[in-house]
Amino acid sequence: MSTPSRRAILSLYQSTLRTSRSFSSYNFRNYFVRRAKDTFRTIQSETDPVRVQSLYSEAARDLAVLRRSAIVNQLYGGWRLAVEDQKPEMTRADN
Repeated sequence: MSTPSRRAILSLYQSTLRTSRSFSSYNFRNYFVRRAKDTFRTIQSETDPVRVQSLYSEAARDLAVLRRSAIVNQLYGGWRLAVEDQKPEMTRADN
């Protein structure tokens, strides 16, 4: 069992963020983005190689579950929230 490289960890982080952002539901999307950032901050601050490997493996398993969940969420996505429909307001200069 070897410690994952920095490149492997960053790749997993990018994949996790990309998948998190693919949720159609605003609340799920924001939750999983926050959770991914917290998980990878924990990995970044860890110094024990065995613990880093363990956290990396757990994050990889979580990514597989997240991908399946994102597909289901996209299939059964609901209405968009008012928070998501933010359109820039027209100012007098735009007229």
